[in-house]
Amino acid sequence: MIVFDLRCANGHVFEAWFGSSGDYEGQKARGLIACAVCESGEVEKAVMAPAVAAKGNRAAAAPKPHAAAMPDEAKAMLALLAEMQAKVESSCDYVGDRFAEEARAIHLGEADARGIYGEATPAEAVALREEGIEVAPLPFRPKRAANA
Repeated sequence: MIVFDLRCANGHVFEAWFGSSGDYEGQKARGLIACAVCESGEVEKAVMAPAVAAKGNRAAAAPKPHAAAMPDEAKAMLALLAEMQAKVESSCDYVGDRFAEEARAIHLGEADARGIYGEATPAEAVALREEGIEVAPLPFRPKRAANA
């Protein structure tokens, strides 16, 4: 996993995790990355400070008091995320790139009411919200999409 600082056209900076640099490029090309604050689809990598290891002849800076707890906290958060993903994937229908049309059909009563998840462009998500259809980005990539 790799973390990037991203910046949207409105100047918001946020972090996002990707499996690799190539995953970031692929998701960006498909319009799957949006600002975590304003949901703008105009997102670029922000300047990041590199992680530089201490020289061999110098002592590393003492860790902050809470630093030792971070790995366990991160593991717990990843476990909760995995639990959430399993719940969504077991109780909702995966509709892939037909998400916007399926959400619209359910909202209009043209399809059975049910939980769905899939992919939508930032523009499609904005259009759905403007039509009064509640949608939210998932904090994970669906396994079906990851295997596609």
